[in-house]
Amino acid sequence: MTIFIVALTSLISIMAFSRPELMMKLQFNPYQVHHRRQYYRLLTHALLHADWVHLFINMLVLLSFGTAVERYFGRLETMGMLRFPGLVYLLLYIGAVVASSLTTLKKHKDNHWYNSVGASGGVSAVIFTSIFFAPWQNLLLYAIIPIPGIVFGGLYLAYSHYMSKKASDNINHDAHFIGAVFGLLFPLLINISLIGTFFEQLFRI
Repeated sequence: MTIFIVALTSLISIMAFSRPELMMKLQFNPYQVHHRRQYYRLLTHALLHADWVHLFINMLVLLSFGTAVERYFGRLETMGMLRFPGLVYLLLYIGAVVASSLTTLKKHKDNHWYNSVGASGGVSAVIFTSIFFAPWQNLLLYAIIPIPGIVFGGLYLAYSHYMSKKASDNINHDAHFIGAVFGLLFPLLINISLIGTFFEQLFRI
């Protein structure tokens, strides 16, 4: 499922790089969503990226963490705790993309000029679902510095919250924050007893 999402997102993003009309049609514009009921934009903006670097980083991270999450879901299926892991993974990703857009929709619903693109909400969710199952597994900060996932997660949430309040750049930090929280809580929607698995891993230092 991860490979399918990466392939589809890459295809649409690359097409939109040279087709401004496609970018305008699919990007997230809260004004259009609220006033013209173009609800599809809550999802389709995740198929677009601002440039090649934006696309490459998001898809590389999604491929790395998405395949790990699929393995975790596969284990849950083997244990009899989950059915249709591929569908559940898709719900994780799509649910996070939509949920992470709602705060931005509320903030900018009357701003005709606000637009955003990118899969960061869904990617953040996948990263944090991975952290849920393996909180002490090292992530590479800046692709160099090893840092435990749970530590990275705390810093990431604090930074996203701070930057959202500061609002000094054009990055949708609300989407990052909400997507991360969505991903961290999502396994509990599968089975509430997984909270025990999380704490067991968390205190197994």
